Amino acid sequence: MEERDVVAIAEVCHEANRAYCETMGDHSQVAWDDAPDWQRESAIAGVRAVVDGAADSPRAQHESWMALKVAEGWTYGPTKDPEAKTHPCLVPYGDLPPAQRRKDVLFRGIVLAFLEPVVV
Repeated sequence: MEERDVVAIAEVCHEANRAYCETMGDHSQVAWDDAPDWQRESAIAGVRAVVDGAADSPRAQHESWMALKVAEGWTYGPTKDPEAKTHPCLVPYGDLPPAQRRKDVLFRGIVLAFLEPVVV
């Protein structure tokens, strides 16, 4: 898969995540064009994990995201704080609230939809 395709899919995933968060009253997510590099790179890495088969389930998707965050120095914290590198979702998948698990399902589903051949 071409890198530009991976980036395009990551943008769609990011925007879907932003819209989903807004339905839950979280208006803190910024548009892809305004997102900091670390946030875009995280989405791109997530797309690659699904495309490469490393994230073969929503649980694996979350674990892949968590491993990336920990490698970048992030730790668990009650609020998302990019400067302090804390995030409330840095917990095992089973400990995530259902609304947060749905974000992994949504992200992975979008990537898989782009990988499916189009039938007309």
